[in-house]
Amino acid sequence: MGMKKFFSFVFVFFTIGYASAQDDLLNQLNAEKSEVKDKETTAFKGLQICNIQSTKMTAKGEWYMVISHRFGDLTEGLDNFFGLDNALTKIGGIYGVTDWLSLGASRHTYNKIYELTAKYKLADQITNGFPVTIVGYNTMDINTALSTDLYPNLQFNNRLAYSTQLLASRKFSEGLSFEIGGVYVHKNLYDDSQELKDQYLVAAGGRCKLSKRLSVNLDYAYKINQLENAPLYQNPLTLGLDIETGGHVFQMVFSNSQPMNDVAVFTNATGKWNGGSLYFGFNMYRVF
Repeated sequence: MGMKKFFSFVFVFFTIGYASAQDDLLNQLNAEKSEVKDKETTAFKGLQICNIQSTKMTAKGEWYMVISHRFGDLTEGLDNFFGLDNALTKIGGIYGVTDWLSLGASRHTYNKIYELTAKYKLADQITNGFPVTIVGYNTMDINTALSTDLYPNLQFNNRLAYSTQLLASRKFSEGLSFEIGGVYVHKNLYDDSQELKDQYLVAAGGRCKLSKRLSVNLDYAYKINQLENAPLYQNPLTLGLDIETGGHVFQMVFSNSQPMNDVAVFTNATGKWNGGSLYFGFNMYRVF
């Protein structure tokens, strides 16, 4: 074999080998790409469904400002100007420590409560993989309205109440999402004629998208254990409308619970949808 033929043979050999290697590399990359599990986009646009927390998380480094109002009893009509005379207010902030953890604090006019919160993601819904998003949520209330005039032996510990929630949601489509969760509420000071010190609830909620920027939401919680013949406090049921306006989500809600701290929402709803008190209000989240 002459040198010319030899170099021609080497050139063809390496050209074929290089092309084959390229094909193998592309096949490998395509195979790896097909094995990547994509996270499903968030099931809810708001951090709350209506009153109950959703599985949506703040992103790392994001600040959310929260302003919420619940006006007085709508059924009183002009006597309280359809609730405008008796509003409760919540104002607070939430910070995304990481993509899976956020911390928050808020002040409520109801019982002058300070509410501290922690929200943490435990699992993501994966397209063609893990079926749900799982989030934990904890709150601690500090009731500063309690007075030693009424409770001479009052201690700081008596001002505290807690809630623990485990929430699981699934986004079924772009227009439909559903969530279910377990809730535990503990109060250090409580009315033993109307409620228990430790209460357990099953909560559920959903979102149905109406248009690009509108969705109708519903959430409800059922008390598993409650005192018999103590009808003052009801299971909370809330209907809402989400309006996306670019920088924030605005939620209008109708509920049988006027207080907005989680402990009170779950255990101290006094209104009734079938002929009782109802409360109109809104939640507004502004992200920075």
